[in-house]
Amino acid sequence: MTAIDQIQLNFNPATLALINWMLAIVMFGVALDLRVADFRRVLVAPRAPLIGLGCQFLIMPAVATGLVVLLQPPPSMALGIILVSACPGGNVSNFLTSFAKGSAAVSVTMSAISTMAAIVMTPLNFTLWGQINPFTRELVRSIAITPLDIVSTVFTILVLPTVVGMFVVARWPGFAARLLKPMQVFSLLVLAAFVAGALHANFDYFLDYVGQAFWIVLVVNACGLLLGYWLARGGRVSSQDARAVSFETGIQNSGFGLVLVFQYFAGLGGMAIVVAWWGVWHLISGTALAAWWSRRSVKTSPAPA
Repeated sequence: MTAIDQIQLNFNPATLALINWMLAIVMFGVALDLRVADFRRVLVAPRAPLIGLGCQFLIMPAVATGLVVLLQPPPSMALGIILVSACPGGNVSNFLTSFAKGSAAVSVTMSAISTMAAIVMTPLNFTLWGQINPFTRELVRSIAITPLDIVSTVFTILVLPTVVGMFVVARWPGFAARLLKPMQVFSLLVLAAFVAGALHANFDYFLDYVGQAFWIVLVVNACGLLLGYWLARGGRVSSQDARAVSFETGIQNSGFGLVLVFQYFAGLGGMAIVVAWWGVWHLISGTALAAWWSRRSVKTSPAPA
């Protein structure tokens, strides 16, 4: 193990409890833009959402694991990459998809389903790929955590607020519509403050090791964005839908990932730095890609065979 693998970053229990509540409120705000019809849409037009969910929960963790074996970062950083790749899509993916002239319907549908699926897929993927990777296997075994621990957090922070938010939309649609925009702005500010706070509290460590995190995060994130798009196009969906799949694959819920790191991994240095830097970098890469796509025409016809 290297020095970064033995560092535990500072995050006190009271702050962590506050962050759990704030992230739950963020997910409630995201759910104000979800409808039951978003789930039904998969039955009507399943191709793009199913390809996207396959990219998100099957391809992305496998590719991330392969890349950390190839690039060989410190074990705790490798475990951070595996964790963030196992998280559901980030709540800014819907905004980026709209900005990029992608299919907002596909993006929202995938966000809704991936949040629910995360209760099984996040702990399953993290445990599976963490154990398969020879560089992280011993580290995973040394940490006293079971998949059920992660399940409880996924349910409390992601699934329950989403269900409550969708109930509010169904029961009081006018109130939900008025609340939507303020909650979206609040969500972005909370996530930015969360990541900034995690970095500020441990800024010396961050400066020492962000160079190592930078390249591994850049490569894995780029692979997620590119694979999401081209696998969707290869699956004969429109460019508009493929843009949505790209963002849902490459934009991860890093705020949720940080909660897991501090709650169950004692702020393990390499994990925390990688997940926090992902939260910064995927906004930079996602915004740049969305801006580039926004200036280009959208092909609504399926890709050729």
